[in-house]
Amino acid sequence: MKAKFKNMFGNGLGQLTIPIIAIVILVVFNLIRDPSFFGLEITQNSDGNNVLSGNLISIINGASELAILAMGMTLVTAACGGQDISVGAAAAIAGSAFVKILKSGDSISAGTVIAAFLFACIVATIFGAFNGTLVAVFKIQPMIATLILYTCGRSIAYWINGGATPTVTSSIIKAIGSFIPGIPIPTPVIIVIIVAIIFKLVFHFTSLELFTQSVGINGSAARLNGINSTFIKLLSFIILGICVAIAGSIGVSRLGLINHETLLLDIEMDTILAVAIGGNNLGGGKFKVGGSILGAYVIQMLTITLYAMKVSSTDVKAYKAIVIVLLVVIGSPVVKAKFGKFMSGLRSGKEKNTVKGAEKV
Repeated sequence: MKAKFKNMFGNGLGQLTIPIIAIVILVVFNLIRDPSFFGLEITQNSDGNNVLSGNLISIINGASELAILAMGMTLVTAACGGQDISVGAAAAIAGSAFVKILKSGDSISAGTVIAAFLFACIVATIFGAFNGTLVAVFKIQPMIATLILYTCGRSIAYWINGGATPTVTSSIIKAIGSFIPGIPIPTPVIIVIIVAIIFKLVFHFTSLELFTQSVGINGSAARLNGINSTFIKLLSFIILGICVAIAGSIGVSRLGLINHETLLLDIEMDTILAVAIGGNNLGGGKFKVGGSILGAYVIQMLTITLYAMKVSSTDVKAYKAIVIVLLVVIGSPVVKAKFGKFMSGLRSGKEKNTVKGAEKV
């Protein structure tokens, strides 16, 4: 038990401590406020399928796009020491590309959906590579480099479909955005699990995690050790591009149409906050993708909690900002260091008292 405690607090707060504490606080608060808040039940959806419903499902389902984007953003943050603020606009572009292929034929088959998704991935990775080139090759600060796409991205999405907001009616698309018949868990949740497993496998079978951390900690030292830091930074943006394509495709499938103005609007800041709440250093270096996923669920749980408390949608952002600022400050390096020092002092004092007690005996 002491070993676990020391591992968690010995060098400051552990990386996953902040999101876990935040989730625990929100869970306890909601259980006190309304014991039935996390209740689950089987209901029938509009298609007559038995599905799980309840606030817990709304939380893990609603955070799906955010969790996927947070995974990709974690790599960019770790490798480049900055964040991509264009992910929402890029998702709108990817979503528009997705719909463009879906509407190209008379009907939407499984093959059409696969082709549309692959096209969305290609488009998103091209724009990701554009951002990555500005950062990795031209050494432009990530937020400034991605400000270009943040500004014009939704206009590009508008042009792709000629300014229209076409709908896509298909049982396959509906299943992607909601439930697969016979499976009571929302499809976006399953997609998040698959993406997380892919990240885990990539980190396990390649050196991407080590190289990314090395580049983020000290790019010059990484180059001296044979690591191509330019390629790693560029690769992180390309991987984020794939995550953007997945999130954009899910967003379109939920709505059954593409609206370039509202698709994943303002998700950029929530994505960065998810990475921060997850205990990742926004200046680059060591990271945990799992922490960013938890951070996404913290943000969504907070949002659902506020709505359950009848907080108006206009006030939700203000309340979220207050809570998130507190979480980020608590998880800051300064607070972590002071808390670690405090815990070390307590342990030292306890050890001294134990020695004195032994001497008296």
